[in-house]
Amino acid sequence: MEPIEVDVMICGGGPCGLMLANELGRRGVSVFLADEKEGTAFSPQANATQARTMEHFRRLGFVDELRAQGLPADFPTDIAYFTRYAGHELARFKLPSAQEARQKARELKGSWSAAELPHRISQKYVEAELRRQAEKLPDVTIRYGHRVTDFEERADGVWTTIESRRSGESFVVQSRYLVGADGPRSFVRDRLGYRYTGETGVARDFMGGRMFAVYLRCPDFYRHVPHAAAWMNVTFNRDRRAFMAAVDGKGEFAFHTQLRAHEKEDAITDEDARDLFRAAVGIDLDAEVLSKGGWTAGHSLVADHFQRGRVLLGGDAVHLFTPTGGLGYNTAVEDAVNLGWKLAAVLKGRAGASLLDTYELERRPLAVRNTGYARGFADSLGLFTPVDEIEEDGPRGEAARIEAGMYLGHHGRFEFNIPGITFGGRYDGSPAIVSDGSHPPEDAANVYTPTACPGGRPPHAWLDDGSSIFDRFGFDWTLLVLGATTQNTTAFSEVMNRFNVELRVVRISDPEILALYEAPLVLIRPDQIVAWRGSSSVGAIDIASRLLGHQGGGQKGGLAVLPT
Repeated sequence: MEPIEVDVMICGGGPCGLMLANELGRRGVSVFLADEKEGTAFSPQANATQARTMEHFRRLGFVDELRAQGLPADFPTDIAYFTRYAGHELARFKLPSAQEARQKARELKGSWSAAELPHRISQKYVEAELRRQAEKLPDVTIRYGHRVTDFEERADGVWTTIESRRSGESFVVQSRYLVGADGPRSFVRDRLGYRYTGETGVARDFMGGRMFAVYLRCPDFYRHVPHAAAWMNVTFNRDRRAFMAAVDGKGEFAFHTQLRAHEKEDAITDEDARDLFRAAVGIDLDAEVLSKGGWTAGHSLVADHFQRGRVLLGGDAVHLFTPTGGLGYNTAVEDAVNLGWKLAAVLKGRAGASLLDTYELERRPLAVRNTGYARGFADSLGLFTPVDEIEEDGPRGEAARIEAGMYLGHHGRFEFNIPGITFGGRYDGSPAIVSDGSHPPEDAANVYTPTACPGGRPPHAWLDDGSSIFDRFGFDWTLLVLGATTQNTTAFSEVMNRFNVELRVVRISDPEILALYEAPLVLIRPDQIVAWRGSSSVGAIDIASRLLGHQGGGQKGGLAVLPT
């Protein structure tokens, strides 16, 4: 069989690989994606889509499809803590339903000014939607049930050998680049000789060591548990610590419990799994086990490198989280967002190959940052241990529950009200950013200060016509022209045209938005990151050349001094 020729070969059909296929396919880049699983995820896995990820789904045009899936529109997305699910409620952190989130997004300011708020949806639905969207694109081919068995990097590309799991037949995909988004046991990462670095094997009373996951159906849960429904349900007792996410709001749950030393996951039958669930509920409820299996909490790992030559890595292949804060899958999506426009620009000849070197420079520090935050959340929850009397009737038990409730209520806000993590990731020091000498606000998990300091997410604002400023950005590059300036932007348009780069010029006269961005000219990258801001178009050739990895800029001997 003749080799299949494409621009990019993607190994792995999880959130990172599928998101990358969408980013590339929409830019006219041909893609072949292979995953050895038979299809997208059946079990729930990740259960929280952060607001920044939802903004990217909005940018790609299918955020409404995702917002309509998962929990019913009016289902509470609260995080609630209990001794046991049918026992005492200890604390509750209230959050808006999907229906309420649409309206609240237009009302919130400051830290939570955003085009989209978070959405509590299982990864199984997200993957299925990403696959549906990718398969609509004419340049994208997706093959589940196919595994990568070998690859060879050559001067002009990568030759990847793929085997059908059903037939055993092999074929070769010849591509310009290979991306390994093939999970924590990444074949591609291992072949490159890269290894995880960081912290692993952390033991905690909860969220450390071996955990057991049960995807189950229990329609009677809401009829017999005497508490308001919640999206995330956490137990706090001496016997059976667990967390459980509502999957469909009708009785399907993703239940995860800490295994004790004597509990061997390989020996856990479906009936044993039901018993684990019943112990967490505190009453005898029947449940149908849909899937089950063990996993390890206590990881905070980042690969030593994300790329080599024509082979790049993303998602769990380069960072492995303990899933507190819901940061792993969202970090994987942003890997794809960052890499997608850069690969397309290089493949189309619009950017120099050195632009791809900024992928690891930008994304690895973010992976270290985010795994660190997740570790802190796991410590906060897992190292706080229940006292013996937490479930007792009487004054001692009541006092213990009040104390635990105060702590857990604080923890809920600490882990789930995280605009700083969601919006505050930055790419300072990257060659694909032109600094103006300003300094961003301090990085903090629970507070986000909007800033147009180059290197971060543009400040969000709602415009007079009711649209988000993000909706005005182009799919490629955007030049914001703010305030009453009569600034001539021809220089930017001409240089981007010279590089065959689409530039959308957006003029907004609102003085409040000019004050928010603190400059009349702001250049926004395709991944909706502020690349440069200033008061003049002078030096546009050097600015664009640097941002696109065209060494030497517009002047012989290198880049000119860039104006601010």
